[in-house]
Amino acid sequence: MALTYGKQRGNENSKFSEHQIFDRWYPDQPDRHRSRPFCNNANAVVRRSLWEGHPYDETLTGLEDLAWAKWASEQGYVIAYVAEAEVVHVHEEIPRGVYNRYRCEAMAFKRIYPEAHFSLYDFVRMASANIASDLWHALKQRLCWRSAVSVFWFRTAQFWGTYQGYRRSLEWNWNLRQTFYYPHGMETLETPTPRQVEPIRHKE
Repeated sequence: MALTYGKQRGNENSKFSEHQIFDRWYPDQPDRHRSRPFCNNANAVVRRSLWEGHPYDETLTGLEDLAWAKWASEQGYVIAYVAEAEVVHVHEEIPRGVYNRYRCEAMAFKRIYPEAHFSLYDFVRMASANIASDLWHALKQRLCWRSAVSVFWFRTAQFWGTYQGYRRSLEWNWNLRQTFYYPHGMETLETPTPRQVEPIRHKE
């Protein structure tokens, strides 16, 4: 066993489409032996000895957990999904944030799976299909009017970001990583002042 990861769900601040993503990626049924190397390290336990010998690839723009799970699976290790280990995971993003998140993940996915493609046709097809599916589920839950606007912009930003990420996938290096993640003029960060915060005492 190389890694286990748990269920995630949103809360009242999550966009309706995000709830649908969680429902698809994190079902209620556990899977003790994942046939595909999917995982998410927002709620996961990694075997320390394996990670020390093969840490995450920090040159990726995202999906470092997926890349690591793919490597572990190729070595013959098992990835398990534990539905009972549930957390609330919330993204409070504007459209630009959703676009950037999925663009960076698409760039990483293309590096992990060079044979993958995502065309303009795929953008239209996937955005339309997911918008239709979200609206159908929202209608069933009597949330259609409340959720309709966010469904349109979320899915459009998600798949447009994915399309652009595939188009602009390139050899990722540290300088480009700095450009993406650090504000202008803050490439070299000073050592932060230690926080005077009492640690969480899990056994109390």
